[in-house]
Amino acid sequence: MTTRVTIERMGAGGDGIVSLAGGTAFVPFALPGETANIAVENGRGTIMALLEPSPQRVAPVCQHFEECGGCTLQHWQEDAYRAWKRSLVQDALAGRGLQFTLDPLISCAPQTRRRVVFAVRNSDHGPQLGFNRHHSHELIDISQCPIAVPAITDRLADLRQLVAVLGGAMKPFKLTVTATASGLDIMASGCAAPDGAQRRALTALVIEKGFARLSLDGEIIVEPRKPVVQFGRVPVAVPPGSFLQATLDAENAMAALVTAHLGKSKRVADLFSGSGTFALRLAEKSAVHAVEGDQAAVNALDRAVRHVQGLKPLTVERRDLFRRPLLPRELAPFNGVLFDPPRAGAEAQCLELAKSAVPKVAAVSCNPITLARDLSILAKGGYKIDRVVPIDQFLWSAHVETVALLSKK
Repeated sequence: MTTRVTIERMGAGGDGIVSLAGGTAFVPFALPGETANIAVENGRGTIMALLEPSPQRVAPVCQHFEECGGCTLQHWQEDAYRAWKRSLVQDALAGRGLQFTLDPLISCAPQTRRRVVFAVRNSDHGPQLGFNRHHSHELIDISQCPIAVPAITDRLADLRQLVAVLGGAMKPFKLTVTATASGLDIMASGCAAPDGAQRRALTALVIEKGFARLSLDGEIIVEPRKPVVQFGRVPVAVPPGSFLQATLDAENAMAALVTAHLGKSKRVADLFSGSGTFALRLAEKSAVHAVEGDQAAVNALDRAVRHVQGLKPLTVERRDLFRRPLLPRELAPFNGVLFDPPRAGAEAQCLELAKSAVPKVAAVSCNPITLARDLSILAKGGYKIDRVVPIDQFLWSAHVETVALLSKK
């Protein structure tokens, strides 16, 4: 049974929303104002016939769009898409009653994503590599990907050869591929550990194809060259599976905002520092204490610092900031604080930071909802939000990166 509907608005997840007698339905790949016949099951609508397309509907750039679940918004005209993505940050922060100035959205171009997580498996028709269908576990084998850097998309055939050796069974697993200065850094997860013959075959294949490293759930299988990423002017040999900003353009934009805001601070605490994305740039002008919970990332940053000259003092500390945030007395020596947590945000740390007298704070977040919560905590502690900048690091998706700059009243 189908129902004729007119899409009312775009939801935060990138689906069209329509109100029905039985409740709200979310309709993937629909745009506001469109009229369509949809079939509804468990609150999700499927377009059976698009009767009146929106004038904002455009032709997608990828042949796999609507099948592959990697992108959900290629069909929306750019200005409308950008306005909606900016509104995700606007609505989340305004919903907390915060006072702020929101900058225009900073865009990232296609073919700039340097880190991609593929769904892969071996099948009766050979190795498959791609993404799961939207809201499904069905793997869609791809031949192109307009968001990823050519260094990755040009090697899809070589990556499939790797999948053929890695996954002897038909069980799906993940392949995280990162483009580094040394070549592709590849980490498999969710597949069985290779036996001796597989290891020998994988080693030969990795060397033949010129990959920098292959690891399995963090364990290095073969590493002809250490994968190196440049943070500012410092090269860092990153560990397997380490966090990395999705695009270099977005990373540079965020770093420029953060360093401009904190650049005059004599001492800066970089919390959730990873392998030094911001810490190594900040250390060009300020003494930095970098705090991170992942030991491999801490080790990578520590090694990088030992082999570079011309930076201000940079110290590193391994610490779980979710369970043991820096307390006000520990924050007292710092003139500036940066935090860049996972999607869960930094609630515990912000509760302590709000009690401190640190004059300058920069917050980086990939989740507007948890960012709004954290900024609300800081605002109640006397911080003023000077500027909020949304960045479209995750092109054609419902995800958005945000930088918020604050100062103590």
